[in-house]
Amino acid sequence: MTRETTVVRIAMNGVTGRMGHRQHLLRSILALREQGGLDLGDGTVLWPEPILLGRRAHALREIAERHGLEHVSTDLDAVLADPSVDIYFDAQVTAAREEAIRKAIAAGKHIYTEKPTATGLDGALELARLAREKGVRHGVVQDKLFLPGLRKLKRLVDGGFFGRILSVRGEFGYWVFEGDWQDAQRPSWNYRAQDGGGIVVDMFPHWEYVLHELFGRVTSVQALTATHIPRRWDEHGKPYDATADDAAYGVFELDGGAIAQINSSWAVRVNRDELVEFQVDGTEGSAVAGLRNCRIQHRGTTPKPVWNPDIPATEPFRAQWQEVPDNGEFDNGFKAQWELFLRHVYADAPYRWDLLAGARGVQLAELGLKSAAEGRRIAVPEITL
Repeated sequence: MTRETTVVRIAMNGVTGRMGHRQHLLRSILALREQGGLDLGDGTVLWPEPILLGRRAHALREIAERHGLEHVSTDLDAVLADPSVDIYFDAQVTAAREEAIRKAIAAGKHIYTEKPTATGLDGALELARLAREKGVRHGVVQDKLFLPGLRKLKRLVDGGFFGRILSVRGEFGYWVFEGDWQDAQRPSWNYRAQDGGGIVVDMFPHWEYVLHELFGRVTSVQALTATHIPRRWDEHGKPYDATADDAAYGVFELDGGAIAQINSSWAVRVNRDELVEFQVDGTEGSAVAGLRNCRIQHRGTTPKPVWNPDIPATEPFRAQWQEVPDNGEFDNGFKAQWELFLRHVYADAPYRWDLLAGARGVQLAELGLKSAAEGRRIAVPEITL
């Protein structure tokens, strides 16, 4: 079969940030180039050609020189006006994303973006409407679905391992240093509400698609938020007031009757095997899944502990779980989703994680903050265009 190479020019906005640089540029787009491009299976090979976009020209040039790339720009409008640019990707700070995506849609570019897609539900739905009306392809990063641990968990769900699912319990987070005596691992804007920061805005969109895809649509939310560390130090060593929530404790009702509880915190020290873990309990079995691993306990091997605080524990509880095998190769989750989106654009392959799916995440974050502010459980209605 004759192979034909198709160059795909991708405007990548926000590649100087941690996620945009490490996961999307290095481990996705450059990794695709290192493997010779993306083979569509029909004789066509897609060759991604990134155009690095951002506000700091010197940082963009340094990244481009380090990786042998040619194209950098600080002029979004000029890049979007270039008819050779096929796809616009956004990994900017949340507050800047909506306007940039709106411009890219108007320019007729296909859209691939990090989440949240907008700062509010109205804006997120408007982006989905505009993209549909313009006829461009659009996708939202939902990377945790591609983690090996959650892929194994999805396999268990699809295979009926759990029977009737009763509950999901999630623990996410780690200690983010305040920035005074050790540098913070996250940018300071994450802790300023006025700049779009906050763990609810950041993580509830993730929990929406994880719960929706694996267990059922979220039908209600009840959340309690906190700013446990009220004073932090920025990248220049200057103190600032943290105005955004750095922890959120959420309870979610799911379509079908299961209850999910997920704690999210940047003020917690890790005493678990991985930075995120989900325990799923069902009538026939249970599982604990993290980033890479998944362990199960079937009904037939479940022990029968008896509460007795007067003697040491007699059951080696952790040893009674069985590891779920890989049964396959797991590529980087961000790269795997990039490949699916590129196949969607250039080979008409199905792709369901679109801007409407992204809007559901924005909706859950918005209602989660409302729940915390009003101290009550709030229904999560279905949204459509």
